Amino acid sequence: MAAPDELFCWEGDWGLPSVSTDCLVVLAYAQFAGAPLKLKKMSNPWRSPSGLLPTLRTNQKENLTRPSDIIIHLRKQKYNADLDLSAKEGADSLAFISLLEEKLKPALIYTFWVEPKNYVDVTRRWYADHMPFPLNFFLPGQMQRGQLERLRLLRGDESLESGEELEKELYRDATECLNLLSQRLGSHKFFFGDTPSSLDAFVFGHLAPVLRSKLPNGKLQQHLKTLENLSSFCSNVLLLYFPRDGREGGGLKASSPPPPPEGGDFDHVPNKRRKQVLSALAALGAMLSYALLTGMVSIQQEALEEPPDPEPIGGEGEAGEG
Repeated sequence: MAAPDELFCWEGDWGLPSVSTDCLVVLAYAQFAGAPLKLKKMSNPWRSPSGLLPTLRTNQKENLTRPSDIIIHLRKQKYNADLDLSAKEGADSLAFISLLEEKLKPALIYTFWVEPKNYVDVTRRWYADHMPFPLNFFLPGQMQRGQLERLRLLRGDESLESGEELEKELYRDATECLNLLSQRLGSHKFFFGDTPSSLDAFVFGHLAPVLRSKLPNGKLQQHLKTLENLSSFCSNVLLLYFPRDGREGGGLKASSPPPPPEGGDFDHVPNKRRKQVLSALAALGAMLSYALLTGMVSIQQEALEEPPDPEPIGGEGEAGEG
């Protein structure tokens, strides 16, 4: 029997199995479809086979990182959460998923990665607190730049500038999308009846972080909480498929990532990233050497003096600065 595919994803918090929207989409779909994946949660993307999260590593050693590609692969393996949908329901599902990507996704990127207070107090702080040293110093900023580029692509605007006008437009589109989703769900348990589908996975992945995170600027969060059926939908998915005392139950088998070897996390850096880091360090060393040789920076020597007699510990007159 072939070994199960391995799913590498961001670890969870806020009562969620993962803090990442893309990871939540894949996790939810795998649970809905009963896919027997070997789950590895982590807070260091450089330890995944692709250097990105989520990543599905197949039996053929192929690495898939886009949620849509991972779902297509699972369907080919006969794990299809949309098997019972009619042709019309399938078309509706694709239409709503496109609506999520076009109208809601940009607002989510802005909420978590652009809005200053949310980014500093929640997003950057979470990733910096959970990543290993030294990645926590520069990787959150690199991730933010990647999200900004993603926002530009979604908006089709290379000269995108953050500000009050952009925020209003993004939140207006997102509110419209949420209202349409609420109308479509109605009083049903899931979007197409009593069993969840890929649309349910995408909706859950996009909405759950907004509901569960503690955002200083929670405009989108406040509106979402007024749509009680969507809030209840997310709570039901968590209760049924990600219970607190066994989040990895069902089709997913949790596995802790292997401990790093003696070389530390830097040994897990993909070759391209490792070369980039080494190149940056080499360039910094060259700049400092040039500055010293040309006199731009000088090192002053001071005459050596006899060190003063050490003061006794706890002597009088100590300053309690710390």
